[in-house]
Amino acid sequence: MIPRYTRPEMGRLWDPERRFAVWLEVELLACEAWEKLGKVPKGTAGRIGRRLAKSPPLDSARIDAIEKEVKHDVIAFLTHVAERAGPEARWLHLGMTSSDVLDTGLAVLMGEAADLMLRGVDDVLAVLKRQARRFARTPMIGRTHGIHAEPITFGVKLANWHQEMRRNKDRLRRAAETIRVGKVSGAVGVFANSDPRVEAHVCRKLGLRPAAVSSQIIQRDRHAEYMTALAILAASIEKFALELRHLQRTEVLEVEEFFSPGQKGSSAMPHKRNPITAENLCGLARIVRANAWAAIENVPLWHERDISHSSVERVIVPDSTILVDTMLARFADLVGRMFVYPERMRANLEKMGDLVYSESVLLALVGKGLSRDEAYRLVQRNAMDVWKEGGRLGERLKADTGVRRHMSPKEIDACLDLKHHLRHVEAIVRRALA
Repeated sequence: MIPRYTRPEMGRLWDPERRFAVWLEVELLACEAWEKLGKVPKGTAGRIGRRLAKSPPLDSARIDAIEKEVKHDVIAFLTHVAERAGPEARWLHLGMTSSDVLDTGLAVLMGEAADLMLRGVDDVLAVLKRQARRFARTPMIGRTHGIHAEPITFGVKLANWHQEMRRNKDRLRRAAETIRVGKVSGAVGVFANSDPRVEAHVCRKLGLRPAAVSSQIIQRDRHAEYMTALAILAASIEKFALELRHLQRTEVLEVEEFFSPGQKGSSAMPHKRNPITAENLCGLARIVRANAWAAIENVPLWHERDISHSSVERVIVPDSTILVDTMLARFADLVGRMFVYPERMRANLEKMGDLVYSESVLLALVGKGLSRDEAYRLVQRNAMDVWKEGGRLGERLKADTGVRRHMSPKEIDACLDLKHHLRHVEAIVRRALA
């Protein structure tokens, strides 16, 4: 089933009708090339194309019916084309093997799928940029190991995601170029009954590069690279979605998914507002990662080929491209409409008093001439008292004679200044979004 967030173009891309149309294009271009080489009567490809254009589109049900008898998809396809095109169809598939059609056609479809997903990446980048600028100076607590660390801003967090998505865009572009390779080199790749000029013509017309060398197939390390790029992209979305899930926890509640009027979060508990979109994204990423591993398993094949990879690709390539396209659309929607609660962020930031500024005090004491170890022990001693008994770090430090020998109350207060701590955040966001 095609997820509802998927672009219609991505769903149609993997329809049988589209696949057969690409196969036919490969066959007609090869026939056209043979015409130029004088091996096929002039105008054959054009006449076949026009004859087929006048009839209904290739019938996938008819091709399936033929395949049930012959047990071979490309033969079934060619048989149906011959039914429609007449005697001149004998000039199709000249010197070719099935993988010349299958692999070259798959390269076309995977390239088109990449173009659609890159549009989705651009949508995500746009919404992340907008929200990062909006919240560039919205302070919140940074967390390491799930524990309060030091202040950051929500805009810095989003700018970090924006940078990661730019890397994903670069990876997907490179992977798309890696896969834009065709082959029309015959049964074991040595052009025994073909001609490199046929391959060159077909690939040029389809916007592909001829494989410099191939066996009966295009080598599957290319497909594995493509699928791995999708897996990394999905993992990034999962990382972002997981963070939003954490920030929506009741105890935190700094960010929340959009909750529409009339929406229900639980069949049993009317009060629930759950991060269902983020959870959905985390789940879908698992499938894309698993599919990437299957693509890696497809790399080692027997000799010049076997077909153990074929059945796998028929599942993982359409599924992963459709899922990633869906994830990109859903994530862009999630980030664009999320509820952000700056007051809650500020309250959580102040929950531990001024403990989160301990490093500033540590460095100030080092600047006064103490060793780092001595300064660390002085600050930690007071910080642990606040952990156990409450209060504020600043007051503890001002009452500690060991600290007061080196720092005045004014100097201590200066270390506990949020504005000073976040003075570079706008420059960080600008640099990340440039």
